[in-house]
Amino acid sequence: MNRSERITALLKVLPSVYPNAHCELVSDNPFQLLISTVLSAQCTDKRVNMVTETLFKDYPSPAAFAKVSQEDLEDAIRSTGFFHNKAKNIRALCAALIERYNGQVPADMEALTALPGVGRKTANVVLGNGFGLNEGVVVDTHVARLSGRLGLTKETDPAKIEQDLMALVPRADWTNFSHWLIWHGRRRCAARNPDCAGCELKDLCPSAFKVGKDGKVAGK
Repeated sequence: MNRSERITALLKVLPSVYPNAHCELVSDNPFQLLISTVLSAQCTDKRVNMVTETLFKDYPSPAAFAKVSQEDLEDAIRSTGFFHNKAKNIRALCAALIERYNGQVPADMEALTALPGVGRKTANVVLGNGFGLNEGVVVDTHVARLSGRLGLTKETDPAKIEQDLMALVPRADWTNFSHWLIWHGRRRCAARNPDCAGCELKDLCPSAFKVGKDGKVAGK
């Protein structure tokens, strides 16, 4: 089975396995989603949601974040890790939103990635889930891991993985494809000791039953 055939098969199976797959960061608007995604770096969505439940009540707008002191914001987001850089970037990007876009989040890849602390992955999350725009494929640790195990790419660099996936997956499915792989990675295909026996994709996966306790695929 070549990559195109595997993608066709996966696009039939994944929606039936995860019909309700969605971004698990809780947000009410693109701005909240942007902040949550920045906070999610090296942190679980569950932890971010616990932090933002209070954070967005205390700081409901770009203006509120731009005015808060570095120290106070660090304290508020400390449990998400890397809190110094995250606080610095959040304050700077909020100031930029006010200065450049009247406090609104731009629905544009180039504009988003020009904001402090916002890379392509974050921009893809915001565009796909905040605005319904398929501008790329979110490549997080789960998408990177599963793309390799499923034989969809041989690349390890997220930017190159994204290019391979964009060439294989129909554009209309880019956002959902990320959700499906992320949900599968969290629920079935763990980094170590994946549940190959119970996996709904095992018949389509060239790595099935080949992943060792160290997370490496035998023969690769």
